[in-house]
Amino acid sequence: MLRLNTLRNLSRLKLFYGFDILRRDSVVCRLCLASLSTGRKFDLSKLSKLGPDGFLQAEAEGLHNLNVSKSVVALSESNPMHASSMEHISKAGLIIYLDVKASDILERLQKMNVSHVVGHEVGIPMEKILSHRQQFYENNYDIRIICGAYESAGDIADKVLKAIRKCDRNEGYISTRAPVTSSSQATFNDVLLQGLAPDGGLYVPAGSFPYFTKAQWLRLVPLTFAERAQRILEQWISPSDVHPADLSIMVNAAYAEAYFPIEKLYQDKSHNQEYIMELFHGSTASFKDASLQLTPKLFQHAMNKTNTPHRYLILVATSGDTGGAVLDSFSKLEDNNINVMVLYPEDRINAIQKAQLTSVKASNVKVIGVSSDFDFCQTTIRGIFNDKKLEEELLLKYNCKLSTANSINWGQLITQVIYHASAYLELVKQKRINVGQEVDLCIPSGNFSNMLSAYYAMQMGIPFRYLVCASNMNNVLTEFFNTGHYALASRALHKTSSPAIDILKPSNLERFLYHVLGRDSDKVSNFYQTLDASGYCSISKQDLKRIQKLVIADWCVESSTGRCIQNTYKKTGYLMDPHTAVAKVVADKFQDDHVPMIIASTAHYAKFAPDVLHSLGYKMSDAKDYKSMFRDLESLTARPAIPVTLKQNISNPEEHNVIIQPSITRIANEIKAFLSP
Repeated sequence: MLRLNTLRNLSRLKLFYGFDILRRDSVVCRLCLASLSTGRKFDLSKLSKLGPDGFLQAEAEGLHNLNVSKSVVALSESNPMHASSMEHISKAGLIIYLDVKASDILERLQKMNVSHVVGHEVGIPMEKILSHRQQFYENNYDIRIICGAYESAGDIADKVLKAIRKCDRNEGYISTRAPVTSSSQATFNDVLLQGLAPDGGLYVPAGSFPYFTKAQWLRLVPLTFAERAQRILEQWISPSDVHPADLSIMVNAAYAEAYFPIEKLYQDKSHNQEYIMELFHGSTASFKDASLQLTPKLFQHAMNKTNTPHRYLILVATSGDTGGAVLDSFSKLEDNNINVMVLYPEDRINAIQKAQLTSVKASNVKVIGVSSDFDFCQTTIRGIFNDKKLEEELLLKYNCKLSTANSINWGQLITQVIYHASAYLELVKQKRINVGQEVDLCIPSGNFSNMLSAYYAMQMGIPFRYLVCASNMNNVLTEFFNTGHYALASRALHKTSSPAIDILKPSNLERFLYHVLGRDSDKVSNFYQTLDASGYCSISKQDLKRIQKLVIADWCVESSTGRCIQNTYKKTGYLMDPHTAVAKVVADKFQDDHVPMIIASTAHYAKFAPDVLHSLGYKMSDAKDYKSMFRDLESLTARPAIPVTLKQNISNPEEHNVIIQPSITRIANEIKAFLSP
């Protein structure tokens, strides 16, 4: 029996967590082990005396009366079906769920000649019994151990021990500007609420990245997007911060298929080895919906978990997509203690994006246009976060703290890992590749959050051969990844048809550099201090070679973007937005016929109707006539169809019309005015 063999291997718990070691590191070792394995031998005399129902009740009462310490308890298969007993035993320590594939269990049961389980009528297939009991196992655990097919008991025991150590340590998060030896580490909930680290850096995990084996990834292939999300996030978030039961409620609410349909990968008919990862099927037709439907729920949970007595103002800079998704998701919370202010570059996003931002009607949101670019908005927010005098004033006068919900916030960033991993698993599910086979991933890159979250997916074991960084004419990242030189002093920001990547100083590059430069916070701090002071910085050839093993990069001009939109539509009937077109132009340059290429499509083409129609030869007389533009697009009968929610968004009246000059003082005053009663 797997369960019994695993318990034998877990005898090492006595070695690692015995009294001697317990006195040294104060590890609390009270462990309850729950397993999907079945077929336990019962006391037949007791069974015949009590009957099936009475036996199960007696078993539940026995567990309810059990008091253990420093022990490993192998729960029976029926124990999780008794809520009060599980509530009791959960107080004794961790409940670890060995998530074993049902077919593996059935095969073992067949070998053991087991065809019946106490508590179920004779004749009910074991498949149905296991399926019925699965729901109870899913609701009663602290740590899930995903077991690969036919995995040995020793390997599973190793995973259990590793998971216990990780949970005990809960190393938390550290700033990219802080030494690794720093003791000022924050919890997941702290990081969510703070957004930015106090020293101006960005939060990253203090410990190692979680990792799945090929066998574990294979277990995720047949699952839904929400089920994959649950299992992936459990690896990143400690149960002491967000319990799996709470996480499950939030994940299933965020990714309910009724309003967040995850489409399969679209295969580019013009190139057999290219696949479009459509990330725009959320409520604002942007890839940010995939993360921001969940982030507000995590944020609200963090406030409740920490019993914070303060209000929070979510301060967000947007280059077009993030702002709309933040407003949509946080306005649904209807929480008077969470307010949102979005800053957007007034002349740097298109009319449809602006309509999405300015038409949101909710008492807890404020949208302000700034007569500057995204880099100014983002830099201003970081400056406001570091203004200790303003921080004290907001807390004293308005009982309010600041946070953010764009990818500066770790809680938003980490949820983006899910769809990169899920895209790879979809290729496996469609039998395009086998688990473990390498693929490339091309992403139109602006603030670098999508690239960074793909890097995290890679570190988890998703075999991306290269992450392909695609830029438009604002190609500072392409230059950096190809030369190691980061030059801002001589650059002007170009206004393009792909405004979400019109960025010269992407914030999440800092996290990436921290990881690939060996977690050297001094090197990262010096890099950004030099860049801020002189507008130029570079990395060593050795560091560049290390990066180029992971990332390749290129860019394209505006005319190439337009031609790509037109040519793809003519050949396949598929329409893409300018950001996706930038990625496809670059992906085509690197395409290897032997390695599939996934292209991240970050927005629906209808959000960029004027540019798309212009690429197709239409003359645009009135850039604000959204309805006629949408009619023109619909007449093309292109794929994918225009979302109904997008049509509704642009039909709503304008609610926000404030435009201000680029002044940090003026923005601070707007914050105070918004928070005033």
